Amino acid sequence: MNLLRHDLSIAAPGMVLIVIGFLIPVTGILLLGICDNDDHLTTLYIARFFADPFYLGIAWRTVKLSFVITAICIAAGFPLAYIMARSTAKLRLWLLISITLPLMTSVVVRTFSWMVVLGRGGLVPELMHMLGLVNRNYSLMQTEAAIVIGMVQVLFPFMVLSILGVVVKIDLRLEEAARVMGCSYMQTLRKVVLPLAMPGVIAGSLLVFTLSASYFITPSLLGGARLPVLASSIYEAASKTLEWNFAAAQSIVLLLGVLVLLIPYARLARKTNG
Repeated sequence: MNLLRHDLSIAAPGMVLIVIGFLIPVTGILLLGICDNDDHLTTLYIARFFADPFYLGIAWRTVKLSFVITAICIAAGFPLAYIMARSTAKLRLWLLISITLPLMTSVVVRTFSWMVVLGRGGLVPELMHMLGLVNRNYSLMQTEAAIVIGMVQVLFPFMVLSILGVVVKIDLRLEEAARVMGCSYMQTLRKVVLPLAMPGVIAGSLLVFTLSASYFITPSLLGGARLPVLASSIYEAASKTLEWNFAAAQSIVLLLGVLVLLIPYARLARKTNG
């Protein structure tokens, strides 16, 4: 009992902060989305969302882009994390600095940089034109590819660091044993390192998917008004049309959608990896 009381006293400040900074605001948003102006419970706003193909298309685009961004981060992040884990301490330090340094720059600044690089006359369209792939006035702005490129650059460090924290703890002798037993380098990665690194992959994918589904600035600037995602749609409803109840209803849909997708994935991963 004394130990429990001691643990609760230590955790109390954090729990109070969570309640004040998270639970109370989220509860207010949830109530706003299921109540009308007379404070009566209603499903009108949520039904409006699911009855409109335009908003269903926004929801599908949000989920699709989040999956694509997460998959690219896994495919590129795992090899880099493995190289960092098996490199010398000095090289690992410089790679770690190069990965975390963008996090010290504002997301808005980085997004505006991508607008310059991907826009008409930018580095990427000009390079593609030199290779004969596109016309002179080609632009990647206001495309899903631009959103994916910008979001991968923003969220890539979270995936790498999540995987690195697990891979660096894998005993190198396990890989050596696999090579001695006849496994090739790629077979060792696939059959030994990757299964042991799955907790990091799962943690990174959950983090990247959740952040990409709720990001606002980068998709809004790179995708523009013609490619809205749920976060930008919520912003439009709350700030421009002043439909706070409908904005809250969209927030509920976003929250429940993320939970519906992530909870089974997390439970399945927990059963698979213990």
